[in-house]
Amino acid sequence: MNKKALQGIKILDFSQLLAGPFATMMLGDLGAEVIKIERVGSGDIYRGMTFFAQYIKDKESPCFVAWNRNKRSIAINIRNEKAKHFIYEMVKSADVVVENFRPGVMDRLGYGYETLKAINPRIVYASNSGFGSSGPYVKRPGQDMLIQGMVGLTTLTGRKSDPPHPLGTTLPDVLSSFHLVYGILAALLYCQKTGEGQHIEVDLMRSTLALESQEFTTLLNMDVKYERPSSGIGHPFQSAPFGIYQCADGYISIAMGPFDVLVDALETPGLMRYMDPTIRFDRRDEVFYAIEAITKQKPVQYWLDRMLERDLWVAKVEDITDVENNPQVKHMEALASFEHKKVGTVRCVAPAISMSETPASIDMPSPLVGEHTREILAEYGMSETEIDSFFKEGIVSEEK
Repeated sequence: MNKKALQGIKILDFSQLLAGPFATMMLGDLGAEVIKIERVGSGDIYRGMTFFAQYIKDKESPCFVAWNRNKRSIAINIRNEKAKHFIYEMVKSADVVVENFRPGVMDRLGYGYETLKAINPRIVYASNSGFGSSGPYVKRPGQDMLIQGMVGLTTLTGRKSDPPHPLGTTLPDVLSSFHLVYGILAALLYCQKTGEGQHIEVDLMRSTLALESQEFTTLLNMDVKYERPSSGIGHPFQSAPFGIYQCADGYISIAMGPFDVLVDALETPGLMRYMDPTIRFDRRDEVFYAIEAITKQKPVQYWLDRMLERDLWVAKVEDITDVENNPQVKHMEALASFEHKKVGTVRCVAPAISMSETPASIDMPSPLVGEHTREILAEYGMSETEIDSFFKEGIVSEEK
């Protein structure tokens, strides 16, 4: 077995949907033992949600499968008193608990931080929510797209004439996942040094605000007027040419580089009238459309060749359906696959970290609901008779 950086770390994962599960999956990729605690019968509610109103081979949600590899699943009724005592036994040997219920729910169920800390003082207890554990919005639903709108992210994208526009992926959820991971790793290191656990709180609102740090530092400290450009410049605080330009057969992104070098690549000396950087901001829509009128005349590859040989920051804009054919994606083996018991081979995004001594890897597929229930109950000392009794009483379940 390969060495793993987090080998020996045990995580009890109460989380559902995306933000918590992505965090625990990343930790599982690095070798942590993740036990996913799911509802009896139906499991994580993300199992019943999907894209295109379809499932992988009509069986499994791609949304659930995407965030739950390298975990085992126990389906157990956490409201049941017998189940509660069993979970308390699990807590005794756990290093981390992760949950993303609304604030107060875990306390009401008997699994709050103070309760579990009394059982295991070393426990690292990580909570993820929409808006934290207090404040005027604490009872509101904290969902990804809602957060995008509340922190201004939807007004950073698009053209001046466009309405606010949500992003094409669940960025606040993912950002909070990364904040959870670094908080958990820091707390584990502190616990290793001091023997003390702690409670980590991460929320979607602050995680997304952290993404916008340079934008807020600009707005909070400078006397500037903000509005989106009509041309759709790549960042609404930036000057031209920063943006995406239509070519004869597709699109290219042009980021930064000496403007005179770009003018040379475009073979249009008249563009030097925009050499002054102040002009390129004040008249950025005009500059954008002047450049695009030129790029439209030639295909993508023509402009890539001319600009890349001049070391300009440029790239082809790929349709998401073509990304798997990108030569760099192939070279980095950024896409991977695993075998799933119900649907066979599942292609996926590979772990996005390289480590020389303890590489991340996909060792287990996403689990079926309660797939490891019997196995986990037995590991904590329950006899076959006791396990059968739990199944008979409906305290636990497993998907056959």
